[in-house]
Amino acid sequence: MAPSRQLVDLPYARHLRAFDGPLAEGGDYDAVQLDGVDFDGADCRDARFLECAFSAVTFTGGRLRGTRFNDVWLDGVRWVGTDLAATDWLDAELIGCVLAGLETFGAKLHRVTFHRCKFESVNLRTATLREVTFTDCLLRDVDFGEATLTRVEFPGSALEGVRFAGARMEATDLRDATRLEIADGHDALRGSVITGAQLLELAPMFADVLGVRVEDTGSGSGTARRTSGGRGGRG
Repeated sequence: MAPSRQLVDLPYARHLRAFDGPLAEGGDYDAVQLDGVDFDGADCRDARFLECAFSAVTFTGGRLRGTRFNDVWLDGVRWVGTDLAATDWLDAELIGCVLAGLETFGAKLHRVTFHRCKFESVNLRTATLREVTFTDCLLRDVDFGEATLTRVEFPGSALEGVRFAGARMEATDLRDATRLEIADGHDALRGSVITGAQLLELAPMFADVLGVRVEDTGSGSGTARRTSGGRGGRG
């Protein structure tokens, strides 16, 4: 996997100019560097960021719905309670970012890489993810319901309470995830790749989804015992 880039590594680094604000709805930002800026309740819906760099920026609340991020680099950015629904991300790199309580449903992410990012209660329902990599990230209570994941990878990442109900996967690689805790949508893993060890961990949930009743024989009592960790079989 490719290491994360530094600011000086960006091909457009020498063209960056300091951001002089403010953010505006429908704004057009080209080769802008935003450094250490705090945005509280900013409204820049349908804006466009092209070849921009964000360093130690904080977004609290605010509406960025429909905004386009093309060829952007974000380092240490915090997004808290921000509306990022229907945003469009292309060739983006996010490093050490925190994303909490976000509405990101319907977003499109293509060739996006997350390095050491923390996701907490992020709504990615109906989103489209293509060639997206989560490297050494924590994804807690992330909702991929009805999303489309194509060639998505999770190397070194922990998935905790992640939901995949109704999702569609193609060549999605979960083998290198350090934790794979799925709250719902186990049947949506069709089209993904997992390890044998992960299969054993997920077996009780797969059995439950399939309506398979698992019994240990030879106990002498004739009592059915469900597999440890399962939610109960259906008779």
